[in-house]
Amino acid sequence: MANEDKGTFLTIAEVAEIMRVSKMTVYRLVHAGEMPAVRVGRSFRVHESAVTEYLEASVYGA
Repeated sequence: MANEDKGTFLTIAEVAEIMRVSKMTVYRLVHAGEMPAVRVGRSFRVHESAVTEYLEASVYGA
């Protein structure tokens, strides 16, 4: 039950698609603690706000 006020949780594959990287890259970010995630059984879920925050913090001004 995803509440619109609280956002939704994304799978690793969905995060990888949004960020246009491989699933392994997302797993590395999660395991390194750079992207917070919740473990559900044997898989991980990442809150959509965590993805947004990570991308905003990673902006590089040339």
